[in-house]
Amino acid sequence: MIPREPFGRTGHESTRVIFGGWTLSEGTPAEADRTLDLLDRYSINHIDVAPMYGKAEELVGPWLSHDRGRFFIATKTRSRTREAAWEDLKRSLDRLRTDAIDLWQLHGLTNPKGAAAALGPGGAIEALVEAREQGLVRYLGVTGHTPEAAAMHRKTLDAFEFDAVMLSYNYAFAQKPRYAERFAELARTCEERGVALQTIKAVARRPWAGRSKTYHTYFYEPLVAQNAIDTAVHWVLGHPRAFLVAVGDLQILPKVLKAASRFEVRPSDDAMRALVEKYDVRPIFGS
Repeated sequence: MIPREPFGRTGHESTRVIFGGWTLSEGTPAEADRTLDLLDRYSINHIDVAPMYGKAEELVGPWLSHDRGRFFIATKTRSRTREAAWEDLKRSLDRLRTDAIDLWQLHGLTNPKGAAAALGPGGAIEALVEAREQGLVRYLGVTGHTPEAAAMHRKTLDAFEFDAVMLSYNYAFAQKPRYAERFAELARTCEERGVALQTIKAVARRPWAGRSKTYHTYFYEPLVAQNAIDTAVHWVLGHPRAFLVAVGDLQILPKVLKAASRFEVRPSDDAMRALVEKYDVRPIFGS
């Protein structure tokens, strides 16, 4: 069984592994059905999707239309203006076949100029607040992939009381002193303010670097061996506040869920160094 923890101050008891909708961005209805069976097997109760994730919202929609209370559902907007963000929400609600979203997130908010636009007058934040006031969304969040995300999220939390953040986190990232320091500062801020801390890229092995993209992982070549995935997943779950958004590949997803279901303790530094050496694990972004 995958453990559950309070998702920040939202009141939702979330499985510590969240299903990442990128997995279904190029999926079929049959693959969606098999994925739902897999999520049921591990009692996953939290889904994260986005309009830019191909077919994901459309394929998740039937799940919600049959039993809306089954999942805490999160989606995103990449738009930076009020009007464009509203259009994104309307499309998401239609595709997801639901009247309300649990968590609506500003996607990829790591650029200062974009953040200023989104959080300023006429910015997307106005749509988020209005949608919350109208009961179309319950909670608000912000996401980012790049090394700038940790520092930017801290600034963003000072500008607005978001309920959740999302950013990259794995052992390789944590070995970069500047990133580790900024992540730790963000994690402390999240704990102090009751903000949910969502992490991505747990099973990243290294940048694709010209290699054939055999797996459906956009930014990185993933770890594939079950023992390696176990070690990487257990290291992330060893952070007491971190939720892990699962890998976006249907072949690897079962291995990630299996790993999470048998988590007990965080692997030792020796075990992590051995993983890095054996599988040539490297940060997938620069500093």
